[in-house]
Amino acid sequence: MFSGSIPALATPFRDGSFDEAAFRKLVDWQIENGSKALVPCGTTGEASTLSNAEHHRVIEVCIEQAAGRVPVIAGCGSNDTRNALLHMQFSKKAGAAAGLCVAPYYNRPSQTGLIAHFSFLAENSDLPIVLYNVPGRTVTDIEDETVVELVRKYPKRIVAIKDASGDLSRVADHRMGIGHEFCQLSGNDELWLPHSAAGGSGCISVTANVAPALCAEFHEAIAANELVKARELNDRLFPLHYAMFSDASPAPVKYALSRVHDWFSCDVRLPLCNASEDSRKAVDEALEHAGLL
Repeated sequence: MFSGSIPALATPFRDGSFDEAAFRKLVDWQIENGSKALVPCGTTGEASTLSNAEHHRVIEVCIEQAAGRVPVIAGCGSNDTRNALLHMQFSKKAGAAAGLCVAPYYNRPSQTGLIAHFSFLAENSDLPIVLYNVPGRTVTDIEDETVVELVRKYPKRIVAIKDASGDLSRVADHRMGIGHEFCQLSGNDELWLPHSAAGGSGCISVTANVAPALCAEFHEAIAANELVKARELNDRLFPLHYAMFSDASPAPVKYALSRVHDWFSCDVRLPLCNASEDSRKAVDEALEHAGLL
Protein backbone atom coordinates (compact mmCIF):
# COMPACT_ATOMS: atom_id res chain seq x y z
CA MET A 1 0.00 0.00 0.00
CA PHE A 2 2.95 2.31 0.71
CA SER A 3 6.49 2.35 -0.62
CA GLY A 4 9.54 4.53 -1.06
CA SER A 5 11.00 7.27 1.10
CA ILE A 6 8.48 8.38 3.72
CA PRO A 7 9.67 11.04 6.17
CA ALA A 8 8.48 10.99 9.75
CA LEU A 9 8.10 14.74 9.78
CA ALA A 10 9.56 16.96 12.48
CA THR A 11 7.08 19.45 13.93
CA PRO A 12 8.55 22.97 13.85
CA PHE A 13 8.05 25.21 16.87
CA ARG A 14 8.68 28.92 17.18
CA ASP A 15 8.26 30.83 20.43
CA GLY A 16 6.79 27.68 21.96
CA SER A 17 3.99 27.24 19.41
CA PHE A 18 3.46 25.15 16.28
CA ASP A 19 5.06 27.01 13.36
CA GLU A 20 2.42 26.35 10.73
CA ALA A 21 4.11 28.38 7.98
CA ALA A 22 7.38 26.46 8.33
CA PHE A 23 5.54 23.15 8.40
CA ARG A 24 3.72 23.96 5.16
CA LYS A 25 7.09 24.77 3.54
CA LEU A 26 8.49 21.48 4.83
CA VAL A 27 5.57 19.52 3.34
CA ASP A 28 6.02 21.18 -0.06
CA TRP A 29 9.79 20.65 -0.02
CA GLN A 30 9.36 16.98 0.82
CA ILE A 31 6.91 16.34 -2.01
CA GLU A 32 8.96 18.33 -4.52
CA ASN A 33 12.00 16.21 -3.64
CA GLY A 34 10.45 12.81 -4.12
CA SER A 35 8.98 11.70 -0.80
CA LYS A 36 6.20 9.19 -1.50
CA ALA A 37 4.11 9.73 1.63
CA LEU A 38 4.26 11.85 4.78
CA VAL A 39 3.96 10.95 8.47
CA PRO A 40 2.99 13.82 10.81
CA CYS A 41 2.79 13.39 14.58
CA GLY A 42 5.06 10.40 14.96
CA THR A 43 7.93 10.15 17.43
CA THR A 44 10.02 12.53 15.32
CA GLY A 45 7.07 14.92 15.32
CA GLU A 46 7.18 15.12 19.13
CA ALA A 47 3.62 13.85 19.37
CA SER A 48 4.12 13.08 23.05
CA THR A 49 4.41 16.81 23.82
CA LEU A 50 1.48 17.97 21.68
CA SER A 51 -1.96 18.64 23.10
CA ASN A 52 -4.75 16.85 21.27
CA ALA A 53 -5.74 20.14 19.64
CA GLU A 54 -2.17 20.69 18.40
CA HIS A 55 -1.86 17.07 17.33
CA HIS A 56 -4.97 17.33 15.20
CA ARG A 57 -3.96 20.68 13.75
CA VAL A 58 -0.59 19.33 12.62
CA ILE A 59 -2.32 16.42 10.88
CA GLU A 60 -4.90 18.74 9.33
CA VAL A 61 -2.25 21.14 7.99
CA CYS A 62 -0.21 18.27 6.56
CA ILE A 63 -3.21 16.90 4.69
CA GLU A 64 -4.25 20.36 3.49
CA GLN A 65 -0.78 21.20 2.21
CA ALA A 66 -0.18 17.80 0.62
CA ALA A 67 -3.46 18.35 -1.25
CA GLY A 68 -3.64 14.78 -2.51
CA ARG A 69 -0.15 14.81 -4.05
CA VAL A 70 1.02 12.05 -1.70
CA PRO A 71 -0.79 10.03 0.96
CA VAL A 72 -0.58 11.10 4.60
CA ILE A 73 -0.10 8.45 7.29
CA ALA A 74 -1.24 10.27 10.40
CA GLY A 75 0.39 9.49 13.72
CA CYS A 76 -2.45 8.12 15.84
CA GLY A 77 -0.60 6.24 18.54
CA SER A 78 -1.32 6.56 22.24
CA ASN A 79 -0.95 4.51 25.39
CA ASP A 80 -4.64 5.22 25.93
CA THR A 81 -6.69 3.11 23.51
CA ARG A 82 -9.61 5.54 23.55
CA ASN A 83 -7.34 8.47 22.76
CA ALA A 84 -5.75 6.53 19.88
CA LEU A 85 -9.27 5.98 18.52
CA LEU A 86 -9.98 9.72 18.85
CA HIS A 87 -6.89 10.45 16.73
CA MET A 88 -7.96 7.87 14.15
CA GLN A 89 -11.49 9.25 13.89
CA PHE A 90 -10.16 12.77 13.41
CA SER A 91 -7.56 11.65 10.85
CA LYS A 92 -10.15 9.75 8.85
CA LYS A 93 -12.39 12.82 8.62
CA ALA A 94 -9.41 15.00 7.70
CA GLY A 95 -8.52 12.76 4.77
CA ALA A 96 -5.57 10.66 5.99
CA ALA A 97 -4.74 7.52 4.03
CA ALA A 98 -3.89 5.56 7.19
CA GLY A 99 -3.05 5.88 10.85
CA LEU A 100 0.34 4.99 12.31
CA CYS A 101 -0.39 3.24 15.60
CA VAL A 102 2.49 2.53 17.94
CA ALA A 103 2.41 -0.20 20.56
CA PRO A 104 1.11 1.39 23.78
CA TYR A 105 4.06 2.72 25.74
CA TYR A 106 4.59 2.84 29.52
CA ASN A 107 1.60 0.53 30.21
CA ARG A 108 3.61 -2.48 28.94
CA PRO A 109 0.61 -4.58 27.81
CA SER A 110 0.96 -8.31 27.21
CA GLN A 111 0.58 -9.74 23.73
CA THR A 112 -3.06 -10.41 24.65
CA GLY A 113 -3.37 -6.73 25.56
CA LEU A 114 -1.80 -5.67 22.27
CA ILE A 115 -4.25 -7.82 20.33
CA ALA A 116 -7.14 -6.31 22.29
CA HIS A 117 -5.83 -2.76 21.74
CA PHE A 118 -5.36 -3.05 17.98
CA SER A 119 -8.56 -5.08 17.59
CA PHE A 120 -10.54 -2.31 19.29
CA LEU A 121 -9.06 0.25 16.90
CA ALA A 122 -9.69 -1.93 13.85
CA GLU A 123 -13.28 -2.60 14.85
CA ASN A 124 -14.17 0.98 15.72
CA SER A 125 -12.59 2.90 12.84
CA ASP A 126 -12.38 2.22 9.12
CA LEU A 127 -9.06 4.08 8.79
CA PRO A 128 -6.36 1.62 7.67
CA ILE A 129 -3.78 0.93 10.37
CA VAL A 130 0.01 0.86 10.04
CA LEU A 131 1.37 -0.97 13.06
CA TYR A 132 4.44 0.62 14.61
CA ASN A 133 6.82 -1.60 16.55
CA VAL A 134 9.61 0.27 18.34
CA PRO A 135 10.40 -1.66 21.54
CA GLY A 136 13.41 0.57 22.26
CA ARG A 137 10.94 3.35 23.08
CA THR A 138 7.79 1.51 24.13
CA VAL A 139 9.44 -1.43 25.98
CA THR A 140 6.62 -3.58 24.59
CA ASP A 141 7.45 -5.66 21.52
CA ILE A 142 4.73 -6.56 19.00
CA GLU A 143 5.86 -10.13 18.47
CA ASP A 144 5.73 -11.78 15.05
CA GLU A 145 2.91 -14.13 16.03
CA THR A 146 0.87 -11.15 17.23
CA VAL A 147 1.38 -9.27 13.95
CA VAL A 148 0.36 -12.35 11.96
CA GLU A 149 -2.74 -12.90 14.10
CA LEU A 150 -3.84 -9.27 13.80
CA VAL A 151 -3.36 -9.05 10.03
CA ARG A 152 -5.14 -12.36 9.45
CA LYS A 153 -7.99 -11.16 11.67
CA TYR A 154 -8.26 -7.71 10.04
CA PRO A 155 -6.75 -7.97 6.53
CA LYS A 156 -8.59 -4.89 5.25
CA ARG A 157 -7.82 -2.77 8.31
CA ILE A 158 -4.24 -3.59 9.31
CA VAL A 159 -2.38 -2.94 6.09
CA ALA A 160 1.29 -2.39 6.96
CA ILE A 161 3.94 -2.33 9.65
CA LYS A 162 6.75 0.07 10.47
CA ASP A 163 9.29 -2.12 12.21
CA ALA A 164 12.02 -0.47 14.27
CA SER A 165 12.92 -3.54 16.30
CA GLY A 166 16.25 -3.88 14.50
CA ASP A 167 15.54 -7.58 13.86
CA LEU A 168 15.76 -8.13 10.10
CA SER A 169 14.55 -11.73 10.40
CA ARG A 170 11.09 -10.34 11.06
CA VAL A 171 10.66 -9.33 7.44
CA ALA A 172 10.81 -12.97 6.37
CA ASP A 173 8.74 -14.08 9.37
CA HIS A 174 5.96 -11.69 8.36
CA ARG A 175 6.18 -12.76 4.71
CA MET A 176 5.89 -16.41 5.68
CA GLY A 177 3.03 -15.82 8.10
CA ILE A 178 1.00 -13.25 6.18
CA GLY A 179 2.13 -13.22 2.55
CA HIS A 180 4.48 -11.40 0.26
CA GLU A 181 2.03 -8.57 -0.41
CA PHE A 182 1.93 -7.35 3.19
CA CYS A 183 3.51 -3.87 3.30
CA GLN A 184 6.62 -3.79 5.46
CA LEU A 185 8.44 -0.52 6.09
CA SER A 186 11.74 -0.13 7.87
CA GLY A 187 11.74 2.08 10.92
CA ASN A 188 15.54 2.23 11.02
CA ASP A 189 17.31 4.30 8.36
CA GLU A 190 20.59 2.45 8.80
CA LEU A 191 18.82 -0.87 8.06
CA TRP A 192 16.84 0.39 5.06
CA LEU A 193 19.04 -1.39 2.51
CA PRO A 194 19.04 -4.89 4.08
CA HIS A 195 15.39 -4.52 5.11
CA SER A 196 14.51 -3.88 1.46
CA ALA A 197 16.61 -6.81 0.33
CA ALA A 198 14.63 -9.04 2.70
CA GLY A 199 11.32 -7.87 1.23
CA GLY A 200 10.57 -4.42 2.63
CA SER A 201 8.97 -1.77 0.44
CA GLY A 202 10.50 1.40 1.88
CA CYS A 203 11.30 3.31 5.04
CA ILE A 204 9.53 5.69 7.39
CA SER A 205 12.62 7.77 7.78
CA VAL A 206 14.13 10.38 10.08
CA THR A 207 16.97 11.20 7.69
CA ALA A 208 14.53 11.95 4.86
CA ASN A 209 13.50 15.08 6.76
CA VAL A 210 16.77 16.73 5.80
CA ALA A 211 17.81 14.65 2.76
CA PRO A 212 14.57 13.90 0.90
CA ALA A 213 16.03 13.87 -2.60
CA LEU A 214 18.93 11.57 -1.66
CA CYS A 215 16.61 9.22 0.22
CA ALA A 216 14.17 9.12 -2.70
CA GLU A 217 17.02 8.42 -5.13
CA PHE A 218 18.33 5.73 -2.80
CA HIS A 219 14.97 3.94 -2.74
CA GLU A 220 14.61 4.23 -6.52
CA ALA A 221 17.99 2.55 -6.94
CA ILE A 222 16.90 -0.27 -4.63
CA ALA A 223 13.59 -0.69 -6.48
CA ALA A 224 15.42 -0.82 -9.83
CA ASN A 225 17.84 -3.41 -8.42
CA GLU A 226 20.74 -1.04 -9.07
CA LEU A 227 22.71 -2.28 -6.08
CA VAL A 228 25.99 -0.55 -6.87
CA LYS A 229 24.24 2.82 -6.99
CA ALA A 230 22.21 1.96 -3.88
CA ARG A 231 25.39 1.14 -1.95
CA GLU A 232 27.04 4.37 -3.07
CA LEU A 233 24.07 6.40 -1.89
CA ASN A 234 23.88 4.40 1.32
CA ASP A 235 27.52 5.29 1.99
CA ARG A 236 26.71 8.99 1.52
CA LEU A 237 23.74 8.81 3.85
CA PHE A 238 25.08 6.45 6.50
CA PRO A 239 26.84 8.99 8.78
CA LEU A 240 23.69 11.11 8.68
CA HIS A 241 21.55 8.19 9.86
CA TYR A 242 23.63 7.93 13.01
CA ALA A 243 24.01 11.69 13.47
CA MET A 244 20.22 11.97 13.67
CA PHE A 245 20.45 10.06 16.97
CA SER A 246 23.62 11.66 18.34
CA ASP A 247 21.36 13.30 20.93
CA ALA A 248 17.77 12.74 22.00
CA SER A 249 15.67 12.70 18.83
CA PRO A 250 14.40 14.87 17.19
CA ALA A 251 16.85 17.52 18.43
CA PRO A 252 19.58 16.54 15.91
CA VAL A 253 17.24 16.43 12.91
CA LYS A 254 15.75 19.79 13.86
CA TYR A 255 19.25 21.23 14.07
CA ALA A 256 20.02 19.69 10.67
CA LEU A 257 16.90 21.25 9.17
CA SER A 258 17.87 24.62 10.61
CA ARG A 259 21.24 24.28 8.85
CA VAL A 260 19.72 23.71 5.41
CA HIS A 261 16.68 26.01 5.78
CA ASP A 262 16.72 29.41 7.44
CA TRP A 263 12.96 29.18 7.96
CA PHE A 264 13.13 26.08 10.21
CA SER A 265 13.83 26.56 13.91
CA CYS A 266 15.79 23.95 15.86
CA ASP A 267 13.54 24.39 18.94
CA VAL A 268 12.27 21.30 20.75
CA ARG A 269 9.91 21.01 23.71
CA LEU A 270 10.81 19.95 27.21
CA PRO A 271 11.77 17.44 28.45
CA LEU A 272 13.99 17.49 25.33
CA CYS A 273 16.74 20.05 24.93
CA ASN A 274 18.36 21.43 21.79
CA ALA A 275 21.16 19.35 20.31
CA SER A 276 24.42 19.39 22.24
CA GLU A 277 27.65 20.81 20.84
CA ASP A 278 28.96 17.30 20.11
CA SER A 279 25.71 16.39 18.37
CA ARG A 280 25.77 19.55 16.26
CA LYS A 281 29.32 18.77 15.22
CA ALA A 282 28.33 15.22 14.21
CA VAL A 283 25.37 16.57 12.22
CA ASP A 284 27.48 19.17 10.43
CA GLU A 285 30.10 16.59 9.47
CA ALA A 286 27.42 14.18 8.24
CA LEU A 287 25.69 16.90 6.20
CA GLU A 288 29.01 17.76 4.57
CA HIS A 289 29.72 14.08 3.88
CA ALA A 290 26.33 13.76 2.19
CA GLY A 291 26.97 16.92 0.13
CA LEU A 292 24.14 18.83 1.76
CA LEU A 293 26.26 21.69 3.08
